Amino acid sequence: MARRLLVVLPVVLLGLAFQAILRPPPTKRCGSAGGPPVTSPRIKLRDGRYLAYREDGVQRDKAKYKIITVHAFDSTKDFPSPVSKELVEELEIYLLAFDRAGYGESDPNPGRSVKSEALDIEELADQLELGQKFHVLGVSMGGYTVWGCLQYIPHRLTGAALVVPVINYWWPSFPPEVSRQAFKKLIVPEQRTLWIAHNAPYFLYLWMTQKWLPSSAAAMHHPEIFSDHDMEVIQKMMAMPRTIENKSRQQGIYESIHRDLLVAFGNWEFDLMNITNPFPTNEGSVHIWQGYEDRLVLVELQRYLSKKLPWIQYHEVQEGGHMFMLVDGWTDKIIKALLVGEEASPM
Repeated sequence: MARRLLVVLPVVLLGLAFQAILRPPPTKRCGSAGGPPVTSPRIKLRDGRYLAYREDGVQRDKAKYKIITVHAFDSTKDFPSPVSKELVEELEIYLLAFDRAGYGESDPNPGRSVKSEALDIEELADQLELGQKFHVLGVSMGGYTVWGCLQYIPHRLTGAALVVPVINYWWPSFPPEVSRQAFKKLIVPEQRTLWIAHNAPYFLYLWMTQKWLPSSAAAMHHPEIFSDHDMEVIQKMMAMPRTIENKSRQQGIYESIHRDLLVAFGNWEFDLMNITNPFPTNEGSVHIWQGYEDRLVLVELQRYLSKKLPWIQYHEVQEGGHMFMLVDGWTDKIIKALLVGEEASPM
C-alpha cells in the first residue's frame, strides 16, 4: 500500500497543480462583495444574469430608427459612438449599446456562444420595448453577434451592418487553401493564439497569462497589427481628451476577452455560408464594411464570404485599416447606407 501511495500521490498532486494553473480565477461580478460597483442601468435576463446597457440618440418612443450596437474586442458599451449628433437628429435615430456577457457591467456567461449573444439582444430589445423589429450594427469581434442575429433571430431585424467583422479561419465552407494562406498573413503571436483558441481551448488561459512568449497581439495592442491608417486614427484619438475609463476587463480577463476568443474561433453551431437572406423582398439590407489595409481581419476572406452570400452589400474601403470607421465621418456613412440606402464614396 505504501509503495502504491508513493506512485499515486505525486501523480494526483501534479494533476491538481496542473489543474490550478489551467483554471482561471473566479470572476469579480459587478455588485458582488469585492467586485466593481454597478453604475449603469441593467436588465435581468431569464437565466438570472444581468445585462448592462446605455441609451443614446433621440427618445426611444419618438425614434424613426432603432439601432442596437455591438462593441468590439476588449471594449464596452461606453466607448463613445462616432456618429454625429446632426445625423441622429436628422434621421431620428435611437441607439442602444450594451456590455456583452462578461464585459463591463454585464454578468459573465460561462455558456456564452454565438447563439446566446443573439438571444441576449432579443431579450434586451423586448424588455426595453423596442418593438418587433430593429437594426443591429456590430464592429470587429461584435460581428459574430450580428451573424448570430442573422441566423437565430432574423425575423426581428430590419437591417444589419457588420464593420470589419471577425473571421473564423475554421469555418467549414472556406476552401482550406484559401483559409490557410490568409491565416499565414497574421503575425505569429496571433496565429498561435487563434490556433490554441480553436484546437486547445483548455490551454488558452495558461497561454494568455504566461510571460515567456507573446500571446494575442490584439489583447496586447501590438503595433504590428495596425496599418498606417490605423496609426493615424490612434494619434487623432490620443489627442482627444479621455472621457471614459475602459472597464472591459474589470470582472476578469477570462470571461471577457478570453471567452470572446473561444467563441469567435471555436466550432460554430451553423455554417455561416448557409445563412439565408432575411430580406428576400428587399424590405431591409445587410452590409459588410471592410478596410483593404486591415491587418487583423483580412480582406481576402471577407471578399470570398461576400461572393458566397451575394445578398450582402459589400463595401471595401481602399485605404482603410481596422479602425477606419472612427474618423472622417465613416460612421455616418455606414449608418446612412444601412438606414436609407445612401452609398458612401470610396475612401
